[in-house]
Amino acid sequence: MPQLRQALSLAEHGDRQAAMNLVLRLLEQRPDFAPALKLKGMLLEEAGHTSEAAAAYEQALKFAPNDADLLLKAGIYKLTAGQREEAIKLLQHCIQILPGDGDAQYYLAQAYHLNGQDDLALRAIRQSLKAEPDNAPVWQKYGELLCGTGDCAAGLRWLLKAQRSDAKLPRIDYDIAAADYKLMDLTGAAQYAARAVESQPNDLTALRLLATADVKLAKWQEAKNAFGRILAFKADDMESSLGLGQCELELKNYPAAVDKLQSVLRLDPTRLLAHFYLSRAFAGMGRTADAEHEAALHQLMMEQMTFVRTAESDERESPIKAQARQMLAEHHEEDALQLYREHFKGTAATPGDAYVFIGKLYLFMGDTQDGLRNLHHALKIQPTVRGSHTYEGILALKLGDLSRAESEFKTELGNDPNYQLAIAELGEVRYHQGLWSDAAEQLAKSRTTTPELLYMLCDSYFHMGKVADADLTAEALAAYGRNSPQVMNDLIELLRRNGQTELAERLSALLAQR
Repeated sequence: MPQLRQALSLAEHGDRQAAMNLVLRLLEQRPDFAPALKLKGMLLEEAGHTSEAAAAYEQALKFAPNDADLLLKAGIYKLTAGQREEAIKLLQHCIQILPGDGDAQYYLAQAYHLNGQDDLALRAIRQSLKAEPDNAPVWQKYGELLCGTGDCAAGLRWLLKAQRSDAKLPRIDYDIAAADYKLMDLTGAAQYAARAVESQPNDLTALRLLATADVKLAKWQEAKNAFGRILAFKADDMESSLGLGQCELELKNYPAAVDKLQSVLRLDPTRLLAHFYLSRAFAGMGRTADAEHEAALHQLMMEQMTFVRTAESDERESPIKAQARQMLAEHHEEDALQLYREHFKGTAATPGDAYVFIGKLYLFMGDTQDGLRNLHHALKIQPTVRGSHTYEGILALKLGDLSRAESEFKTELGNDPNYQLAIAELGEVRYHQGLWSDAAEQLAKSRTTTPELLYMLCDSYFHMGKVADADLTAEALAAYGRNSPQVMNDLIELLRRNGQTELAERLSALLAQR
């Protein structure tokens, strides 16, 4: 202990190196001496060696697991490293030892917030506020959390109180700007966002907020400047490129707008607003045909995006698919069913839906027998369950049994006439039957975004002599299938076969760029 006190004295008098040398000699004698490890962490922290400091604190904690200071320090470092669950455990332990520690409650609130547990975050920050009622950073955090949970009016009051107490609080102007924006005070949002950018010129989140507020205020030149500054730091920022294109359009710089919007669409042709703005820019230049084409493409893709019930269902299932497949591969079917039920607890999912999900997975895994068994069980317990007939029809289609597939899809549509997947698959049956008009009608009605089905729709239009519809569908197909070289090559070949060489060459050039 005399050596430790000497090291502390040296550190307090600014001789950190001598203090560190003494600490290291002490640790050679006693590697498990927690106070020395703790002082080592403090010295490393003061020297800016944060990762080494974190390791020292964690090592000390092994020998002094109930040291509140160590728990706080280790918790903060875990939080900084993104290890939120570990941070929460350490900070909770710290609070058990020192319930009134405002710092521990403050960082625990931040950890809860980042972990998506905002109710717990608010409870913790209120405890921090109780412990330190005059602490401006705590006021700021309280205001931020209130805004995050929807009480922006109260949150703004705390943020303004913090700002009046200490105008140099990190990101306080941004927090106020964000609160103003949520409260639709666009002028206030723009003013405080500009102040945030002035103090931190490289803060891209503040620049984005400033640009967004200026767009809402129709301050096109100011928004253009903000988007330009973002792109100077991050040239591939898609949203800022789109925003800059809109600004150029509103400023009537039509050629610049076209150039920027086309660059966005080369990277992501599914950006609906880019098509819309591009149509307006072409119209401003007097390029009527190009404007009408982009407007029609925007309308088609908009219709496809507004009828995506099947895609939404698949997206909700996506988080559990891999785990469920693994369970089925290991012959734990009941566990997979329970996983589905737990995942969809509290939703409109029905008992039959779980069996459809399992049946579908079995079919995708090549297990026809177990797949059909589950699909049939779903129908037994719920005759109108969605999807069972459709997936059995898809299996029949895969096996080349068009008659059986058609029967299954029609049965499905008898239960749910708007089931997008069944409509699209019936269109595929008609396509394989060579009934081009019926195929086109069903595929277009389904609003499908599946590239393979859009190819069939495009080909059906060509067979019907509807070249303009075929070209428009080809462009939508190229947008949704851009990451599949095989789909793109098949499309380009289809266009060339039907004499659409100009469009084929344009899409081929885009494919080559990727």
